[in-house]
Amino acid sequence: MSFDDAAHGGPLKPLLVDNERAVALKREAVDLPSWFLTANQVCDLELLLNGSFSPLTGYLGSEDLESIYENVRLADGTVWPIPITLGVNPEFVKEQGLREGARVALRHPEGMVLAVLTISEVYEPDRIREAEAVFGTADDGHPGVFDLLHYGHAMRLAGPVEGVELPPHHHFLHLRQTPTRLRELFRNTGSEKVLAFQTRNPMHRAHVAMVTRAAEQVGADILIHPVVGATTVGDVDAVTRIRCYQSVLHYLPERTRVSLLPLAMRMAGPREAVWHAIIRRNHGCTHFVIGRDHAGPKHRKTGEPLYGMYDAQELVARFADELGIQPVPMEEVVYSKSAKAYRAASEVTDASDILRLSGTELRRRLRQGAEIPDWFSFPEVLATLRKRYPARNKQGFTVFFTGLPSSGKSTLAAILEARLMEVQDRPITLLDGDIVRKNLSSELTFSKEHRDLNILRIGFVAKQITKNGGVALCAPIAPYAVVRRKVRDAVAEDGGFLLVHVSTPLEVCEARDRKGLYAKARKGILKGFTGVDDPYEAPDDADLVIDTSQHTAQEAVEIILKELDRERYIELKDTDEEFPRGLEAEAHA
Repeated sequence: MSFDDAAHGGPLKPLLVDNERAVALKREAVDLPSWFLTANQVCDLELLLNGSFSPLTGYLGSEDLESIYENVRLADGTVWPIPITLGVNPEFVKEQGLREGARVALRHPEGMVLAVLTISEVYEPDRIREAEAVFGTADDGHPGVFDLLHYGHAMRLAGPVEGVELPPHHHFLHLRQTPTRLRELFRNTGSEKVLAFQTRNPMHRAHVAMVTRAAEQVGADILIHPVVGATTVGDVDAVTRIRCYQSVLHYLPERTRVSLLPLAMRMAGPREAVWHAIIRRNHGCTHFVIGRDHAGPKHRKTGEPLYGMYDAQELVARFADELGIQPVPMEEVVYSKSAKAYRAASEVTDASDILRLSGTELRRRLRQGAEIPDWFSFPEVLATLRKRYPARNKQGFTVFFTGLPSSGKSTLAAILEARLMEVQDRPITLLDGDIVRKNLSSELTFSKEHRDLNILRIGFVAKQITKNGGVALCAPIAPYAVVRRKVRDAVAEDGGFLLVHVSTPLEVCEARDRKGLYAKARKGILKGFTGVDDPYEAPDDADLVIDTSQHTAQEAVEIILKELDRERYIELKDTDEEFPRGLEAEAHA
């Protein structure tokens, strides 16, 4: 097989049409219904169009999904582990009258037409069944399940796509190679064997040792093929990681190259590993490293791994004969103090000889500006990470209050704003619920959909403030758990996030209500009022729980300040606790 025609399930199948057809499709798209793709959908479409998802020629229908669930195969028997589908909302289907044979323009969020879909099926999948089959659980503590259940649209469109153009990219263009281009590079440089290494994290010394060891084992050139689409909460952003990959190249064998993969990961563990192997096969690679716990996330609440350490290796081995790429299973690599080098874990028999530094500990040391040992990583990588993730007292952060109406959120936020002005120098923005409703969300109603949209808008603003080193104080009701988690996940990508549940009891809130809203709700004048005829979902992931019927507002704010100090976002100066704050001078006089 040559690099030009050997792919999974047959020849490579890029779906981009020629220029003449592309012009005709753009002209046709003017009169077609338009679906504006989400960021993850853009990733899926790009990999469909450039052939990374060969042999797929479009979005999968219900028959293929059932086969994937049951057999890890398409309906025609080809191994395929992950549903590639186009989710849309029911309103779009109804408004546009979509049915078999209809055509839809698939647009980038910026508006350009990327492809045209010819619908072969419109269907509503069973997302719980999909979660259990693909992820092994319907528990939304799994990040992939959470995305499927709470971000995924209810309806799916299936059918072939004709590609007009690939999505635009604006950085690291020299590192973005399509499967066709990579195959040409391998052929032109005489690469007979190419070992692909999947990563979504910066590469430290252990990663370099592992991939070098694997390449020597099979006698192959190396392709560092990092994911630069969606990964999971807590991962380092793509731009920072790419800088890290570039900086470690001179520590790797000479015949090593980096190419970026715009993949939206599902974090599906064993099935994801099979998927990754297929994608690398389509890029012309002959071997693929499968590490321990490949693409395996941890449970959001318990922190426990969601898959067995070597489950991924076992599932890939099961299908190895049909994948056309040789899996290279690798055990854990550890640092030996006595050898002053990395070794396979099985080669180091004395546990006291092993040095380890977990990802959690690395993040702790980064945010505290603490020392990170030379044996763990490279100076260039650590310098890059420290620039991106400075010590916490130099990061932006968000304090997000949630609670029933009249629980005291706005009062606490206003006092906290004043106190933070006294103890730190970052700019502070107060996003009070009523103020946001007046200035940012005045057209919204109080339906659940619009309430969620209002909170997502607050989260978007808070994210921008946090990313740019400021402090955002948010004080909406935010009654629904799912949208609060979405906001936390978005903001936490760029800085700190503290969720404060103001847990003041309903009867206290109602008694202190100065606006008379509870009374109107009890009389039926106000409909859908939180705490009366609309639920408030108390958070189980709050960083602080404060009942303002048990603390004065000043006491509550001091509790929050002490938590921010404990987490090192601010530094409180010691004061003489014998005197109330602000009265020291008068007392001593």
